[in-house]
Amino acid sequence: MPIKAKKTLTSKGVRMMMDAALARAAEFGITVTVAIVDDGGHLLMLERMEGGRFHTVHSATTKAATAASNRRPTSAKGAQGQELDVVHALGLTLAAGPQNWTAMEGGYPVMVEDECVGGIGVAGGDWKQDQEIARAALNAVGAS
Repeated sequence: MPIKAKKTLTSKGVRMMMDAALARAAEFGITVTVAIVDDGGHLLMLERMEGGRFHTVHSATTKAATAASNRRPTSAKGAQGQELDVVHALGLTLAAGPQNWTAMEGGYPVMVEDECVGGIGVAGGDWKQDQEIARAALNAVGAS
């Protein structure tokens, strides 16, 4: 068949993810920005917590789009999962466009039954906190 059924994030699911992420950030006592995108990298929801730094808006959005595009968590690895040194990571960012790719941790694809339905990016904590906050959001909707 030339057409297949496709899973998508619902507005309710996006809100559940955002609420879980913000609650986890509050547990850490930090202010973050959380961006959630669909599987094409288009913004579905963005929230910068009160007191959050303005540059985190771009960082979180880029992390979410990168994770959705690569179908894996953001890191200093290339599209095929290969290790990148700083020069190559910066080169890939410039080639893809700084709004489309980042090597910063804190972005995760939203995977449901091996299908990517979106991405989430968190910025504002250290990289481990950003990852924990993103994972809390994934857990809220049963995604991996």
